[in-house]
Order: sequence, then C-alpha cells, then structure tokens
Amino acid sequence: MSPDRHPHAAANNLQTRRHGTSSSVWQTGARIALFGLAINIVLASVKILAGFFGHAYVLIADGIESALDVGGSIVIWGGLTIAARPPDRTHPYGHGKAEPIAAVAVAVGVLVAALGLAIQSVREISLPHHGPAPYTLVVLIVAVIVKETLYRYVIRFGRDLESTAVQTDAWHHRTDAITSIAAFIGISVALIGGKAWQSADDWAALFACALIGASGFRLLRPALYEIMDTAPRGKIVRAICRTARSVPGVIAVEKCRARKMGLDFYVDLHVGVDGRISVEEGHEIAHQVKAAIQQNDSRVVDVLVHIEPAQTVT
Repeated sequence: MSPDRHPHAAANNLQTRRHGTSSSVWQTGARIALFGLAINIVLASVKILAGFFGHAYVLIADGIESALDVGGSIVIWGGLTIAARPPDRTHPYGHGKAEPIAAVAVAVGVLVAALGLAIQSVREISLPHHGPAPYTLVVLIVAVIVKETLYRYVIRFGRDLESTAVQTDAWHHRTDAITSIAAFIGISVALIGGKAWQSADDWAALFACALIGASGFRLLRPALYEIMDTAPRGKIVRAICRTARSVPGVIAVEKCRARKMGLDFYVDLHVGVDGRISVEEGHEIAHQVKAAIQQNDSRVVDVLVHIEPAQTVT
C-alpha cells in the first residue's frame, strides 16, 4: 500500500489541507466583518447628523444602533481572527470557541442598547420638540437599501459556513434595515399628520427598540448553545453513522456524539467489529472509519473511534 493511500497518511494529508482551507475561510469572514464595519461607520455618522439637524429622534436612535453595530463588527472581527489560530499546547482543540463568545458579546450589547434606547424614547414622547425634516426620509431609504443588500450577502456566506458569528453580523444588518423602516414610517406619519403627530417618530423609535431587543434574544440563543456544546442537529450525526457503517469490517455503530467548535466538528464514535480479529486489524479499521468520515464531511476535524466486539454492542 502506497503512503498516500494508507489511512494514516490520508488522514494527515486531509488534516493539512483542511487547516489551510479553514484558515482561508476564517480570513474571508473577518474581511466581511471589516467591510460591514466601514459601512456602519458611514451610515451611523450620516444618520446621527441628519437626525440632529433634522429634529428626528428616531433617526438619531437608528444612528446609535448603527454605531453599536460598529462595535459589534469589531468584536466579530476579533472573534474570527482568534478563531483562525491553529491548535496549540494550551488549546489542543483550536480556538473556535472565540466565534460564539464574540456572538454572545454582540448579542448582549444589542439587548443593552435596545433597553437604553427604549428608556430614552419614552422620555422623548412626553417632551415638546420640532417636527422632523423631510430630507431625513431620503437618508432612511438609502440606509434600508444598503443594509438589506449587505444582509443578503453576509447571511448567505454565514449559512454556507454554519458560522454563528457571521450570521450574527448579518442579522445586525437586517435589524438595522428594520429599524430604518420603522423610522421611515414614524417620520412620514409626523410629516403628514402635522403638529398633532410630531411624537410619531418617538413612538416609531420605541417600536424599533422592541425589534432590536427581539433580535438580540434570537442571536443570543444559538451562540449560548454552541458554547454549552449542545449536540448538533441529527442530520450530521446520521451522515457520520452511515459513513462509518460503510467501512469494511464495521458491523455496528453506537454512541455517536458530535460537538461544534467554531466551524469544525469533533466526533466520538463507538464501532463494533468482529471480536476475533487482532488488535492491529481493529486499529486499522478505526483509522479507515476516521478517514472515511473526514473525507465525506470536511467540517469534521477529528474523530475519536472506540473499537469494541460487536456482540457487546446493544
């Protein structure tokens, strides 16, 4: 058997190629976060200035939400950068947990921002103020188009990678678009209704805060699940078991467990074989199982295979 076809060599070569691919993917995700950061800086500045001079508190609130997205993009970028580091002596499983940790930090920031903006919106409703300027609507239309386009691009990338942090960053863009739509409606009502409806933009700001808070809770849950090593959905586990059973010499598969670490999956597997074969043959089957699983799904970075006599498998 040539070295390249030996299960041990194949697994090592696959691992080397996979690490290079994974590093490239992390870097692409980090670049997307930086691109979102630049967009958020521009939009936040324009919204806050337009809201201040155009007497539209809802636009100021929307601008502050975009400014918070700047911080979120920085945290996401930092988390992806750390997650891209290879395993080392102190982190033998890699640094993938930095990704959901970054997502949790951003989600908590969104919740805090929603609460703060809601409190300020309630205060503004009872205070007299000028009606909003018509040009603020133009700013909001541009913001909605830019943010929704950015959301669609980033969410597609995040779903393909099953990256919690990238999807969190994408939903930040969608939330920003939704708050801009709410701001547009509130300012439009204030302009059409006249003096009696001047507080409509403040009510719209309060509604936007509720949307931001709901988005924060939705972003927080999957990130916490990943940090807690919640078992992934059954599809990947079924695929792993099916692949393992296809390896010659495997009679049964039991206790297949998988956990997500950043973009990677780690698998623990109990495989039943003929109890009369030698230790060396069982060891060889284990390596073949590992190689087959990794070749079938490149997201599986490591497989721990426990070999046991088939008659003991229940």
